[in-house]
Amino acid sequence: MRVILADDSVLLREGLTRLLADAGHETVAAVGDAQALLNAIDEHPPDVAVIDVRMPPTHTDEGLRAALEIRRRHSGVGVLVLSQYVEKTYAARLLAGDAEGLGYLLKDRVTEVADFLDALERIRAGGTAFDPEVVRQLLTRTVHADPLSTLSPRETEVLRHLAQGYINTVIAERLHVSLSTVEKHIHSLMDKLELPRDPGYSRRVLAILRYLDN
Repeated sequence: MRVILADDSVLLREGLTRLLADAGHETVAAVGDAQALLNAIDEHPPDVAVIDVRMPPTHTDEGLRAALEIRRRHSGVGVLVLSQYVEKTYAARLLAGDAEGLGYLLKDRVTEVADFLDALERIRAGGTAFDPEVVRQLLTRTVHADPLSTLSPRETEVLRHLAQGYINTVIAERLHVSLSTVEKHIHSLMDKLELPRDPGYSRRVLAILRYLDN
């Protein structure tokens, strides 16, 4: 099996590389950020990509967004999300598509190497591998989740600044990011809050009201 690893922990990447080699598998690339992951898969598509959720630069949800992009670009590549966290919004989007060759395991709950290797084999064969805790949290979200809880930490921070009356350029200065980054966060949080795109409403004002009403 050909595998690409994406995790910002060098020790974890090295450990998984050795584990896979001992099991007879080839690690074709081991990278520490989402863009390097996408580049590696474009150049050498593997059988399975093992991806952490939180990676540079913001350490929020880069891995899951990269997983969605991999599913769009390379439908034949299996994806195993291996993380300490359940990032509910993008995980739900990932599961909303074709679930073949897809898995989501929690690092702390993988207690047997054989279970991890078995999950990889199932995903390569077009099967699935999901930790029951991941499924439970996603089902809980669909029933009674607070929309604000779906925002990433940075999106919540941007929304808080909006509610304080700051314009985009000032928010960018205060958060030490580019104006385009702030605009992307605003568009993303508005979509996550499912605010209407009706021209008769200001989505910015609706987002602020949603925040203040919490």
